[in-house]
Amino acid sequence: MTEKIDKEPADTPPRASHAPETIKAIPVRHYGRYVSAVVVLALVALLVNAFATAEKIQWSAVGDRMFDSTVLAGAGRTLLISVLAMIVGVVLGVLLAVMRLSKNPVTSWVAWVYIWFFRGTPVYVQLLLWFNLALIFPMLNLGPIYKDEMTDVMTPFMCALLGLGLNEAAYMAEICRAGLLAVDEGQTEASHALGMSHAKTLRRIVIPQAMRVIVPPTGNEFINMLKTSSLVYAVTYNELLRATSTIGSTSYAVMEMLFVASIWYLVMTSVFSVFQYYLERRFARGSSRSLPPTPWQRVKVNLMAFSRERGGA
Repeated sequence: MTEKIDKEPADTPPRASHAPETIKAIPVRHYGRYVSAVVVLALVALLVNAFATAEKIQWSAVGDRMFDSTVLAGAGRTLLISVLAMIVGVVLGVLLAVMRLSKNPVTSWVAWVYIWFFRGTPVYVQLLLWFNLALIFPMLNLGPIYKDEMTDVMTPFMCALLGLGLNEAAYMAEICRAGLLAVDEGQTEASHALGMSHAKTLRRIVIPQAMRVIVPPTGNEFINMLKTSSLVYAVTYNELLRATSTIGSTSYAVMEMLFVASIWYLVMTSVFSVFQYYLERRFARGSSRSLPPTPWQRVKVNLMAFSRERGGA
């Protein structure tokens, strides 16, 4: 058998190879973006000018009082009460979440009532309730363990800690419950099949996997706690807002000291936002094949791209 081979005739001229034409991409002009940008910049400039040219605001006082010893002590107390209240909220929130998911109707009902009460009443009201608890219980009598007057027990620090911590526990309970429910039930069934107890299953299997869901909202709750701590002003706890307000009332620099407090709140929330980002990135290692680049890595990529463009030019 012979194979047929297609051959072009000898007299056929060679085909000319033409390079494809370069596509000229014409960018779409978004005039609305330009107009909105100009309007926003104009409004921002007017706002900045209004504050900068205000005659009754002494901007030098902001810089002079920024690192005042009283202000620094107030910022330290704000950080202390926020961290301690968050620890109370997380520990109690995990316990309430486990109780809420329990098959025991009594513990589940108690956890639900707790969450219902503390989420349904304002933090400010709860702080005042703790501060005035001596009107209902004049004495704290724990038998041979401890006995003292309630006014001595409920110090401003204790009122702030209980008011913020117990309120935060209600929100953390719902966050932890959502994280526990996000873990597949097959994980629990497999651990029980291996002979692990319920407590050991929670500690070794469920909670480590639930942390990926729990950590991001917990970071947001802590940042919110830093700001909510200003409400303990009502129970005379000398935190950042009360410290700056005291200086402002005595030096007649009320607005200036409020600016000082705002700057310190922004500094603290910004620092912990960075910590939250890296913590979320760490717990995302088991669920993402490639982790998102860090801010420093993005800067390096942009610098390398810029240097390549200059080299090519």
